[in-house]
Amino acid sequence: MGDNHNFPSGRCMWVNGPIIVGAGPSGLAVAASLKESGVPYVIFERSDCIASLWQKQTYNRLKLHLPKKFCQLPGLPFPDSYPEYPCKNQFIDYLESYAKHFDICPRFNQSVQSARYENTSGLWRVRTVGLQNEEIEYIGKWLVVATGENADRVIPEFEGLREFGSDIIHACDYKSGESYRGKKVLVVGCGNSGMEVCLDLSNYESFPSMVVRDSVHVLPREVYGKSTFEMSVFLMKWLPLWLVDKIMLALSWLVLGNVENYGLKRPAVGPLQLKSTQGRTPVLDIGALDKIKSGEIEVVPGVKRFLPGRVEFLDGHVLDFDAVVMATGYRSNVPYWLQGTDFFSKNGLPMAQFPNSWKGKTGLYAVGFTKRGLAGASSDAVKVAKDLSEVWREETKQASKLVACHRRCISQIY
Repeated sequence: MGDNHNFPSGRCMWVNGPIIVGAGPSGLAVAASLKESGVPYVIFERSDCIASLWQKQTYNRLKLHLPKKFCQLPGLPFPDSYPEYPCKNQFIDYLESYAKHFDICPRFNQSVQSARYENTSGLWRVRTVGLQNEEIEYIGKWLVVATGENADRVIPEFEGLREFGSDIIHACDYKSGESYRGKKVLVVGCGNSGMEVCLDLSNYESFPSMVVRDSVHVLPREVYGKSTFEMSVFLMKWLPLWLVDKIMLALSWLVLGNVENYGLKRPAVGPLQLKSTQGRTPVLDIGALDKIKSGEIEVVPGVKRFLPGRVEFLDGHVLDFDAVVMATGYRSNVPYWLQGTDFFSKNGLPMAQFPNSWKGKTGLYAVGFTKRGLAGASSDAVKVAKDLSEVWREETKQASKLVACHRRCISQIY
C-alpha cells in the first residue's frame, strides 16, 4: 500500500510497508527518504494539514531560531532566496513544497487511538478514527512514531486558575499582541516562546510580565554576526563539551552582559550540557533582553496562586492582570496510544539516549524525539529509512521465494 492510494473504507487493512504516525517535519522526512528508496508506506495525521503545529499553533512573528542549513529536511534544501532565519510562513511553504516534491499524501483527519504489537503474529495493529467516527485498523510489520516531543500543550495546575476570570490562553493559541494593546499580560514561562511572546506584546504596546521560576540560560542568537549554535557545533568537533560551555558563556557575557542583574539566574550546569542531559533548550535572544533591561518587560518570580483578576507570587507580591499567556511548553502524546512497549518512558520519550533513540524492537522506530530540533529529526529519519529499506527488501525477497516455491509445488501436483 503506497502513500498516494485512495483506501476504501473498511474494518481492517494490510500495509505492505511501514506505518508512519504524524505528518510534521519528522514524518515528512521519513516518508521522503522511504520514497527515495522505493519503499511503500502509509502516513497518518490527526489534523487536516501537514505540520499542524507550525500551521495552527504558532505565533505570527515566529522565525526559525537556528540557521536554515540546520533546519532543512533530507533531499531538498531551502530555496537560495530564503533568509538565514526563515519566518513561519516561509517554513510552512517549504514543507508544503517538500511534500509535493516527494509526492507525500498523508491520510488527514485520522487520529490514532491505539497501536500495539502482537507477538503471536509478529504484526503491528494500528487503530484510527476519522471525522465521522469511522474506525479502520491497519496491520503491518513496521511502525514509525513521528508525533514528536511537542504533540500536546502543557498547562500546569495552579491554585485559583479558574477563579482568575479573565483571558487565559496557552502560547499555542497566541497569534500576536494586537488584541492586547494597553493591557497588562502575565506570561508564564521564560523559554524561547515565553521570551518571544513578551517581546511581541511589548512591540504592540502592552505591558508584559514574565514569570521566571527556575534558572535559565540566555544566549545571543549571534555573536558578531556568527550563529551561536553553528559556533558551538564547530567547537564541539575539537573541544570537550564542558570547555565549549565555558566559551559560550564567556561570549554571552561579552555580548549580553550579566543577565543575572535582571532576574535571570543562570543554571549551575552549562547550556550544552543541560541540553544534552535534560533536554532544556537555552534561550536564543532576539531582542527580549533589551526590553527586560529597559523595564518594558517585567521579570516576576514564580506564581503562588491566582485570584480574581490578580496573581500572587512566591515573594508575596500581588499584581493585577488583564490576561495570561501560558508559555508552559508541550509534551509527547505517545503514552496515550502506543501500548505494550518499553521503548518509550512514561513521559513519552525514548528510553535510549541520542544517537540510539531511533530504533526499538519488533519493527518499532522513532523520529523527532532527539531533543535536538529539526537537525536531529532529519538525521534519525535518514537512519530509519535506510534500516527499513534493508529489512523491507529482505522481506520482499523472502516473500517472492515463498510464492515461487508454492507455484512449483502446484505445477508438480498437476
